[in-house]
Amino acid sequence: WQSFDYPTDTLLPDMKLGLDFKTGNNRFITSWKNSYDPSSGNLSYKLNILGLPEFVMLRDVVTVFRSGPWDGIHFSGIPEMQTWKDINIAYNFTENKEEIAFTYRVTVPNVYAKLTMNFDGFLQLSSWIPETLEWNVFWQTSQGDCDVYMSCTPNSYCDSTKTQKCNCIKGFEPMDPREGALDNTFTECVRKTQLSCVDDGFFGLRNMKLPDTSGAIVDKRIGLKECEDMC
Repeated sequence: WQSFDYPTDTLLPDMKLGLDFKTGNNRFITSWKNSYDPSSGNLSYKLNILGLPEFVMLRDVVTVFRSGPWDGIHFSGIPEMQTWKDINIAYNFTENKEEIAFTYRVTVPNVYAKLTMNFDGFLQLSSWIPETLEWNVFWQTSQGDCDVYMSCTPNSYCDSTKTQKCNCIKGFEPMDPREGALDNTFTECVRKTQLSCVDDGFFGLRNMKLPDTSGAIVDKRIGLKECEDMC
């Protein structure tokens, strides 16, 4: 037993967040109950290995935020992770037969950092400021409308810059046309025309978090073309 395998609300440099296949231990962090009570709160940040592995923030058992899968550089839903290097922090995501884990480290001496699951619902990266003797929050997860899990219905996308944040993707339309002009996050989007299996194709969406794959089949042995043909 070692304490690094059972973090509380804080992940320190070189600690691992994720699943150890040998022991079956899924290391995750849990918030305090409130600012003065360090007993476990109802927020946690842990690895979901269904489909493509990604981290999710849970309020009790309900998902409220997802990191998006790792894309080789960062988690697709947290592109701002690339700014961590500005405070001398490097991070790594490992996926092999022994473990699926995220870790980070400080690249220069005498710099201190911590990653904390805050009881207010934020995952925060802080660095120590010796001049003021306090922690400075350098980064935290966003709580914008489009970062909330399932803020829009299937076959739609969220764009906070538009008057109507939830919009049907190309080829789909609101099931009820009367809801098309409303900012109704429960509006269902349905196909304009049914699939023909002849002239159907795929439409690319840019600047999107990769989809939740917990209910999908993931085959890493094939490439994009083979995947497209299979779909």
